[in-house]
Amino acid sequence: MPIVQIDLIEGRSLEQKREMVKKVTEAIVETAKCPPEAVTIVVREASPQHIGKAGKLVSDK
Repeated sequence: MPIVQIDLIEGRSLEQKREMVKKVTEAIVETAKCPPEAVTIVVREASPQHIGKAGKLVSDK
């Protein structure tokens, strides 16, 4: 049972997340040779002030 976790900076639309989950599921089904019902995807979103990159908060860029 594949479990995929995706971490994102918040701001994507519900439709974008739906499409992402669909395509990631399709890729896992194809490569892991499992049914779609076996694939679990967890999408976690964080605000830009909770993520740092290159020594700076993303919200400061």
